[in-house]
Amino acid sequence: MTDADANPKPVDGTGQNGAKNAPMTDDRDIDDPLPPEEIEPASGLTPEEAEQARKRYLLKRFWISARGYWSRRGDRLAWPFSLGLLAMIGINVGFQYGINVWNRGIFDAIEKRDASTVYFLGSVFPPLVLGSVLIVTSQVYARMLIQRRWRSWLTKLLVARWIANGRYYQLNLIDGDHQNPEARLSEDMRIATEAPVDFVAGVIAAFVSASTFIVVLWTIGGALTLSVAGVWITIPGFLVVAAVIYAVVTSSSIALIGRNFVRVSEVKNQLEAEFRYTLTRVRENGESIALLGGEEEERSDLDKRFVNVRRQWRLMALQYMRTTIVSHGSMLIAPVVPVLLCAPKFLDGSMSLGEVMQSASAFTIVQSAFGWLVDNYPRLADWNACARRVASLMMSLDGLERAEQSDTLGRIVRGETEGETMLSLKDVSVSLGDGTAVVKETDVEIGPGERVLVAGESGSGKSTLVRAIAGLWPWGGGDVSFRAGSRLFMLPQRPYIPSGTLRRAVCYPQAAESWTLEEIGAALDKVGLGHLKDKVEEEAPWDQTLSGGEKQRLTFARLLLNDPDIIVMDEATAALDEKSQDKMMQTVIDELPDATIVSVAHRAELEAFHSRKITLERREGGAKLVSDIHLAPRKGRAGSLLRRMVKRK
Repeated sequence: MTDADANPKPVDGTGQNGAKNAPMTDDRDIDDPLPPEEIEPASGLTPEEAEQARKRYLLKRFWISARGYWSRRGDRLAWPFSLGLLAMIGINVGFQYGINVWNRGIFDAIEKRDASTVYFLGSVFPPLVLGSVLIVTSQVYARMLIQRRWRSWLTKLLVARWIANGRYYQLNLIDGDHQNPEARLSEDMRIATEAPVDFVAGVIAAFVSASTFIVVLWTIGGALTLSVAGVWITIPGFLVVAAVIYAVVTSSSIALIGRNFVRVSEVKNQLEAEFRYTLTRVRENGESIALLGGEEEERSDLDKRFVNVRRQWRLMALQYMRTTIVSHGSMLIAPVVPVLLCAPKFLDGSMSLGEVMQSASAFTIVQSAFGWLVDNYPRLADWNACARRVASLMMSLDGLERAEQSDTLGRIVRGETEGETMLSLKDVSVSLGDGTAVVKETDVEIGPGERVLVAGESGSGKSTLVRAIAGLWPWGGGDVSFRAGSRLFMLPQRPYIPSGTLRRAVCYPQAAESWTLEEIGAALDKVGLGHLKDKVEEEAPWDQTLSGGEKQRLTFARLLLNDPDIIVMDEATAALDEKSQDKMMQTVIDELPDATIVSVAHRAELEAFHSRKITLERREGGAKLVSDIHLAPRKGRAGSLLRRMVKRK
C-alpha cells in the first residue's frame, strides 16, 4: 500500500504556510506521462560533455510533458487549431505566389506601355492584398491561441504537481536546480510554450515558401551560360543555385557567430531570476529590514546582483550585435543580388522586365525562408534556456513523486487508528531528504480531548515532528494514524495572510463566503480583534498592516470557525504576551472542549493548558522521546503548576 492509499482522506487543515493540507493523492489523473528515470551521464565523460548530456536530457524531459497537450486527453481543440494554422500557412503562400505573378504582369505591362492591362492589374491588386492580410491576421490569431492554450494547459499541469502533497514546501528541503519556481512557472513557461509554436509555424512556412518559389526561380531563370577563361559554362537553375549558396553563407555565419548564444542566454535568465527573487524577499521582509535599519546592506546586495545581471546583458548585447551584422547585411543585399544576376539576360533580351522583377521577388522570399535561422537564432537560444529551467523544476518534482511511490525510500505511512485513539505515532522516525535522522523511534497514543505539549531544547526536532504529523514532512519511517473522519487544523508560528480582503484572510484556507459576517465578527471578538470587524470587507495589505500578535490572533479566529477535531500548534502563541497567551488558550479550551491538541512551545506557562507533556532530547543519531508525563494544572494563576508526574507504562 502506498502513502497515497494509506493517508486518511478526511484529515483537513492548514500547512506551514497556511495552505490547505489536502491528503496525499496520486496525481496521475493529471494527464502527465510517467516521468522517466533520470539518466546519469556515462562514466568517462569530461565535465563539459556531462553538462551537455544533462542539457539534452532536460529538453527531452520538457517535451515528455509538453507534448501531452496534443494527446488523447489533452486539449480537445489542440489538433483542430493546429491543422487550421497549417492550412492558413498554405493559403498565405498561395497569396504570395499570386502577388509574385502580379509583379511580373504589371512590370511587363509597364514595359510595353499597355495601359488597359496596367489598369486591370491595378484593380486586381487590392483584393490580393486584402485576402493576404485577412489570412495573415487569422494565422496570427490561431498561432497565439495555440500558444495561450498550450501555456495554460502545461502551467495547470505543473502547478497541480507542484501543489500536490505539499511538494511546494518539500522542494525547500531538498537539493536540486529548482530555485525560484515562481519564475519558472511564469516567465520561463511563457517563453517555453510561445517559441516552439512560432518555430514550427516559421519552419513550415519557410519550407512551403522555399519549395514554391524555388520552382518559380528555376522556371523563370532557366540556365545561365558564362565564359570563363575562354570556356563556356552553363549553370542550370542559376538563380536557385545562387539562393542556396547565399543562404548557406549567411546561415553558417550566424551559426558561427552565435554559437555561444544559448549559454549566455541561459546564464542571463538565471541571474534575472535571482535578482527578482532578492527583490521579492526585500518586499516580503520589509518590516524587519526597516526596523533593523538594513537598507544599506540590502542595497549593497541588490547592487552586486544587478551588476551580474548588467554584465550578462552586456554579453547578450555583443551577441546581438554580431548577429545583427549578418542579418541586417543580408536584408540589404538579398533584393539586389537577383537583379544583378538577371541583368545579363535582360540586357540581351532573353528576359523581360516583369520576369526580372518576379525573379527578384521570388529570390527574396526564398532567401527569407532559407534565412529563417538568421532571424530566429536568438529566440531559439532563449527558448533552450527557458525550457531547461522549466524541465529542472519538473525533474525535482519527478524525484519527489518517485519517492512517494517508492518502497525503497523511507517514508512515513499515514493511516487510520483503531478504537477510540484520536492520533497515534508508532515507531515514527523523521529524517532529512538525504537520510540523516532528526527524530527516531517515537511511540505516542493520544486520545480524544487530550492536550499534549511537545517540549525539548531548540534543535531537538519538535517542529519537524509536528510537520510530520501534519503530513508536510514525508521522509522517515513508522506510522502516523488518525481516527477515521477526523479533521486536522495546524497553526504555524508564522501565519500566512493572503492578499485581498480581511474576510478572505480570516476564512483562509476556505472560501471567503464560507461563513457569514456575523460568524466572522463573533470569532474576531473572541480572539481580541473586535476592532477589525468593521474592516472585514476592506482590501488592504493586511500582511504588512497587522502586527505579529494580531496575525497569530487571526489564526485562532480561523481555528474557531473551522472547529476541527485535532489541533496542531507550532509556537502558535510566540508573538503574544503572557496574559494574551493565557486568554487565547483558555478561549480555545472553552470554545473547543472536545478538540485534541498537540502543541510545540518553549514557554513553561503553557503547561497549565495541557494534560500531557512529552519531551524530546537531542541525541547523536536523532532525537528520542525521553519522557511522557501527565500534567495537573493548579487552580489560580495560569502558569504556576503543581506537576503530578506519572510515568506512562
